[in-house]
Amino acid sequence: MRERWFGATGRKVPEIVLEDLSDLDRVHAAHVEGIPVVVRAKTADEVVEALSHGEVACVLVRDEALLEVDLTRLTYG
Repeated sequence: MRERWFGATGRKVPEIVLEDLSDLDRVHAAHVEGIPVVVRAKTADEVVEALSHGEVACVLVRDEALLEVDLTRLTYG
């Protein structure tokens, strides 16, 4: 798997990742193979739903306000 530098962190991340959450078998297979899964979300609920799947490595959002989502409160109340 090809990798790229993750900004100035000194870490490398996969160059290409899988974006999908509709086919959970495929998502799980990608996770098992070490392919990160990235999901897009438009709402706080979509962020929580995506991250409830352990196979999801990252959620992409366009709304900067979603970066401040309180995952603990939304998940556990």
